[in-house]
Amino acid sequence: MTINCKGILVDLSTPKVMGILNVTPNSFFDGGKYKNETEILSQVEKMVLEGATFIDIGAYSSKPSAEFVSEQEEIARIVPVVDLILKHFPETIISIDTFRSEVAKASIESGAAIINDIAAGNLDEKMFEIIAKYNVPYIMMHMRGNPQTMQTLTDYNDIVKEMLFYFSEKVAKARSFGINDLIIDPGFGFAKTIDQNYEVFQKMELLNILELPLLVGISRKSMIYKTLNTTIENALNGTTVLNTLALTKGTKILRVHDVKEAMECVALFNKINL
Repeated sequence: MTINCKGILVDLSTPKVMGILNVTPNSFFDGGKYKNETEILSQVEKMVLEGATFIDIGAYSSKPSAEFVSEQEEIARIVPVVDLILKHFPETIISIDTFRSEVAKASIESGAAIINDIAAGNLDEKMFEIIAKYNVPYIMMHMRGNPQTMQTLTDYNDIVKEMLFYFSEKVAKARSFGINDLIIDPGFGFAKTIDQNYEVFQKMELLNILELPLLVGISRKSMIYKTLNTTIENALNGTTVLNTLALTKGTKILRVHDVKEAMECVALFNKINL
């Protein structure tokens, strides 16, 4: 199970870690933390040295209360960061967290290697066309609505069954465009209640029927800290527990704020299973 990232074949038969770099002023955990070149490069170097295979850059917060950001502003935030990272760390495999095709296009042309789309094309009909044109791996997440409306769209009859149907349709559409490398993300926290998040997590191995790499992003999310009656800042231990359990259910990529701890999960999982 490999994906082609700008000519580099990444083997996902053993799990990998994706480090999160938010360059938004309002991300739910690390918003505003990386405001200048020194801070950005320091964090990227830290994550790479700790073992991250991918760096995922986001410039539009997808938390439910996030304000609208124009396409031009998103591009203006992201592209200079891609340029900066690749100037100093040219071997970095950069993923771009965006649901807009023009942002994806500008980022890929600057050297990004993966597109991570929370909407799986639902919020921009040209996204599949861009992914196919540039032949980059495409992460498709499950979500209803958009970041502003998603938490009002949590009425499911059978959430996992409906997710399987959703992904089956998305995979068929992607294949029709000739897109080769697909990764699926259950979308924890997106158009799901806390109980629904845990139901999906409990049954997550069923998504392996799609025979695609599975990415899980649960790092410090409210499903953890609200369940534990704690705070985002104190949610690392809970994140580590769920990341470990996610690996046992077939997860191939852990998307996290805390790379070192996620890499320890992977190392211990590999020791038991390889």
